[in-house]
Amino acid sequence: MTELKRVLGVRDIVLMNIAAIVGLRWLLTASRTGPPATVLWIMALLFFFIPQALAVIELTTRYPKQGGVYIWAQKAFGPKHGFIAGWCYWATNVIYFPSLLIFLGSNAIFIFGSRFLGLEANPIYIALFSLGVLWTILFLNVLGLNIGKWIQNAGGFGQWTPVIIIMGAGLYALFTEGSATTFTVINIWPDFARPSTIAFWATMCFGFAGLELAPILSEEIKDPRRTLPRAIVISGIMITIIYIFGTLSLQWTMSSENVSILEGVPQAVSRLFAGTGWVWLGALAAFAITAGGTGGVSAWLSGSARIPYASGLDHYLPPAFSRLHPRYGTPHVSLVWMAALSSIFILMSVVGSTIKEAYIVLVDATLILYFIPYLYMFTSVLILRNREGLSNGIIPMPGGKLGLYLFPILGLLSTLVSIAFSLIPPEDVASPALFLAKVVGGTGFFVVIGWGLYRHYSQNAQNA
Repeated sequence: MTELKRVLGVRDIVLMNIAAIVGLRWLLTASRTGPPATVLWIMALLFFFIPQALAVIELTTRYPKQGGVYIWAQKAFGPKHGFIAGWCYWATNVIYFPSLLIFLGSNAIFIFGSRFLGLEANPIYIALFSLGVLWTILFLNVLGLNIGKWIQNAGGFGQWTPVIIIMGAGLYALFTEGSATTFTVINIWPDFARPSTIAFWATMCFGFAGLELAPILSEEIKDPRRTLPRAIVISGIMITIIYIFGTLSLQWTMSSENVSILEGVPQAVSRLFAGTGWVWLGALAAFAITAGGTGGVSAWLSGSARIPYASGLDHYLPPAFSRLHPRYGTPHVSLVWMAALSSIFILMSVVGSTIKEAYIVLVDATLILYFIPYLYMFTSVLILRNREGLSNGIIPMPGGKLGLYLFPILGLLSTLVSIAFSLIPPEDVASPALFLAKVVGGTGFFVVIGWGLYRHYSQNAQNA
């Protein structure tokens, strides 16, 4: 009988987390907020990233089973809510791949210098690039995580290359020309009276999200109870460094109004070194961003595709989803279906809209749908602690018993705030009402589909 193979170790999970979580487009979003960006990152770290890490570590040590959030919500709330949490998580990534691949396609143009910049707004190029990358990743992941993990490992390493270039460029600008952004004791503090400030902070929380991905692959990880907590701590420190110091370095290099949401990193590096022998660093940064993002797509595809596989085993989806490839031992049916649906959204995202508007709408729709499983995750921690007591693998926290409940509550509140403020349309959107309708309608559509699937197949699960 074909079985899942345990091939992932600490290094693989660390690099998977970096590839999956780190998105240099979040550096661009943060840099556009100006001097308050650093304080907002620190607040996202304290109120969301640390609570997220602690919740994932505890739930992983309780239930190190294939499925992650699908299993956690199931244990806390029952099979119906477990399915909805897993479904929303899976559906999120169907939407997420197009937004990430659109970003990568825009950055990849800079690998070849300024000759092909016009392709950034070319929907045919964006579609061909996105589909080509997605289906190449699919093929390699069907061959097995022992092969697919190297895409993610390369992506983890790839994320560091542009960050090092950014930091070097930032320090060079700071000590030779002075910071392009002025920092004062007053202007670094966010203005929370403006809704847009909290909306930016919600985006930063989304940039920190993703530590729950690796536990979905628990039965393909060597000794998950030990491996996952160690990998989460190591990768968490590295991700924090990338985001905070990367944002500062980008702000030292260029002013916030000159940062482009789609291609700002290679743009900043190329501009800084224009007229010198180092202008090629812009192309290197573009290549590294593309490689890092490709690793991220591979991580999200390989991880989230395991949720339909777990649901298929429980008979909440057709039996085909529970099948493993007879030779490679991978959930190939789930992987192929996910790539096929993502391909449809890629094509939809470049029709009838500018590339930038499609990108922003997809990101916001993804944020709401993605945070629904987080509501389940944080509340699962509270419910399971009350029902089963503390987990043996829980990390000691400051504040004693108060701290044990404070962190999941902070994470839960941060998630609710992020969902609420993601509904605020960006200021440069032509039709705020249409934008809101797309975001809410897209989210609601997926939730209703998931509920209908559960009702249809739950009878099969009861009879199994």
